Amino acid sequence: MSGGVDSSVTAFVLKEAGWNITGITMRLPVVESCDFKRSCCGVQAAYVCRDLDIPHYFLDVREEFRAQVIEPFQTAYAAGWTPSPCVECNTVFKFGVVWDFIEREMCISKIATGHYAQVKEVDGRWSLLRGAQKSRDQSYFLYGIKAARLKNLVLPLGGWTKEDVRRRAADRGLRVAERQDSMELCFAGEGDYRNALGAAGREPGNIVNMQGAVIGRHTGIANFTHGQRRGLGVAATEPLYVLGIRPDCNEVVAGVRADAMMHIVEAGEVNVLDDATLREGARLLGKVRSGGDPMPCRVESLCEVGDERSISMTVRFDLPLFAPTPGQKLVLYDNNERLIAGGTIHRARCVPASRRGESEPRSEQGR
Repeated sequence: MSGGVDSSVTAFVLKEAGWNITGITMRLPVVESCDFKRSCCGVQAAYVCRDLDIPHYFLDVREEFRAQVIEPFQTAYAAGWTPSPCVECNTVFKFGVVWDFIEREMCISKIATGHYAQVKEVDGRWSLLRGAQKSRDQSYFLYGIKAARLKNLVLPLGGWTKEDVRRRAADRGLRVAERQDSMELCFAGEGDYRNALGAAGREPGNIVNMQGAVIGRHTGIANFTHGQRRGLGVAATEPLYVLGIRPDCNEVVAGVRADAMMHIVEAGEVNVLDDATLREGARLLGKVRSGGDPMPCRVESLCEVGDERSISMTVRFDLPLFAPTPGQKLVLYDNNERLIAGGTIHRARCVPASRRGESEPRSEQGR
């Protein structure tokens, strides 16, 4: 429980339905260089639990969170990637280390959260599906949960809208009914994420075009991400976007929007929730950002990598996507909105115009 309206209403509706509820709040660190605004793990959750007459515990995970979420976040930016710390927090931490601890030390096997996604039993197996309110769907952030744990994941708000949640909180008289949603990184004090990067990627360098010619100067690669337009400070006849980041030579590559459009996305560290559906040649729907609708695509290849048999995948989209970004996530769904698999984007490329019709099914828009 973060102390926000979603987790608070989750606790309320589950208690109302007869569940035996315990509230648990992770006490997270805030990076020293950040201006503290308000904590996502404050006392509001404890007050809500008192009002609901349920026990509440703080779980101090500051040291582990720094090692498993914040430090990899900083390292990724220094390497020119754009990480998704909220996804990593869910994958590695909340539904990994923390759930293990709760299960082991408190003998609690089922975890409930206020995420806008759905868990259902479909054809005899548990599946993760998109939330009913598509503008609030958070399944993208949950793709990393292990398939075996889906049966013990409870998401009561998956079929609700945000308006439903706030109305229910107000009707119950919960003190958090009108609390503002958290929009920024909790460990950055809900301020600018760059404040959490420390000294990584701060050295000024050159902005170059696709031919390697210097066209400007940047203030540090940590200030840029693929597809970014604002902040380049380079005069040009048409708008320029970040096309690449080269940490080895401290360069930012810029070009026009058309050069940022990619058909093929490669992802590693893939977590599979439905191994029967994820196969080479499968026609699925994919997203490379949390917002927007999944787009038609085809799984080009799957392979195991390294001694740990980690899976990587290559996906070809029917229509090009704008700036798939290394470090962000590629998440795949089927036509019934079930989440099939997801992984970390390593690379993206375009298909030469002369080859775009080869072995490529026509898109839904063209049928």
